[in-house]
Amino acid sequence: MLTSIFFSSPFQRSLLLGLLPLGVVCNRQPNLGAALKLSSLCSGFLMPFFFLMSFFPFIVLLSKSLPLQPLPPWAGEVRLLSILFWRELSSALLLLFDKFRPVSARKLAAPSSPTMSPRKRCAHRVDNVEESGEMSVLDLPELALECILGKLSPAGLSNMAAVCSSLRERCRSDHLWEKHMEEKWGRVIGHAARREWKLLLASIKNSSASNSCRKWIGALSCVWPISWLKSRIDGGCQNRSPLPDDSIMSWYRSLESGGFWFPAQVYNREHGHVGFMLSCYDAEVRYDRQTNSFHARYPPHGRRTIVVEEGVQWDRLRAPPVNTPPHDLHISDCLSDLRPGDHIEIQWRRNKEFPYGWWYGVIGHLESCNGNEHYCSCHLSGQPFLFDCPDTVVLEFNQYTLGSRWRRASISRKHHREEGNETDGFYGGIRKLHSKDEISKWRRLWPTDALE
Repeated sequence: MLTSIFFSSPFQRSLLLGLLPLGVVCNRQPNLGAALKLSSLCSGFLMPFFFLMSFFPFIVLLSKSLPLQPLPPWAGEVRLLSILFWRELSSALLLLFDKFRPVSARKLAAPSSPTMSPRKRCAHRVDNVEESGEMSVLDLPELALECILGKLSPAGLSNMAAVCSSLRERCRSDHLWEKHMEEKWGRVIGHAARREWKLLLASIKNSSASNSCRKWIGALSCVWPISWLKSRIDGGCQNRSPLPDDSIMSWYRSLESGGFWFPAQVYNREHGHVGFMLSCYDAEVRYDRQTNSFHARYPPHGRRTIVVEEGVQWDRLRAPPVNTPPHDLHISDCLSDLRPGDHIEIQWRRNKEFPYGWWYGVIGHLESCNGNEHYCSCHLSGQPFLFDCPDTVVLEFNQYTLGSRWRRASISRKHHREEGNETDGFYGGIRKLHSKDEISKWRRLWPTDALE
């Protein structure tokens, strides 16, 4: 009598009669109101799908019987939707039944599942804490919670971000990751690497490579909103890994995983080849987490192909100190200030097809000077009121033996651009070293034996 009053269709009455025993099992007592509500929800939700599923066999039989054109690649996946639908339907019904169970029953049932993953158990405990009113980490004062998160390592922050949505937003904050980024990557990351990261994000954002993959799935998802479709989209079009976003956490993880090549400079390239001692060359590098070292990819030199060096240690890397590309001449702004004994880096290349490298040297005395610091006038060369002083700056590369043609070179102080020839190479821009850390770095790389 009651079912005929509230439910006019035979389908709804049969669904109610089928759900009443389930209500008894879930709640231990017949709960007619809950069963009526559950039956109404299920009938409104399932009727369109029963109609759609009844139409699928006709399509499958018709495709088997008629000599049609070859089916597109996604046709095989569509045929599996009927099986997947019933699996998703059973999961949805179990979730609905669980919603009408008492809180105490859910709390007792959660620890009894031996197959539940640790992450799901953690999330379930968070839900139980919220329902029972017990203390959780989110109830801590804001300052205390920030102090705790600030003490976590990058791995700890990543694990904490997987607990719940509230902690995920907090653990992805840039101010928490700035310290970790600076501590690990600050010495090798410069403006060029940041620019490359922005360009990568822009290319990913503007990419339309996955549009063709989403066309038919997006259209079908309008009438079939099941989780399988979302997993197929995420798995087939995003390579099963989250796309990077404009956050420091995402940048840190891309660097750590080795998936991002960034510009840097490498001291003594190609495993300390004698032809590159006390030099620093531009390269694209990526991190290798297995060996805690880097792979360096150097641009081609003349007719040489791209050279890749593996096992580059941290102490051989630095961020580019200037924004000058490796094939461009650096504009020198320190020529008038150079004095004997100053430490410098100067661009040098073998010929004009090669990119520049930065080579370490010092400013030497003119041949006319005896080297006495009290009577030295080398720094006065090029002054307009001293016509007898030449406009010359002497460069010394003391890593080479006396008499070597690479030991000394001279450039013009006033009109220096690029000087040299095909025999001795070409000298480019100069930058004066002011930092003691930069000078001591070159000293630590000094070769044990003098070079020829």
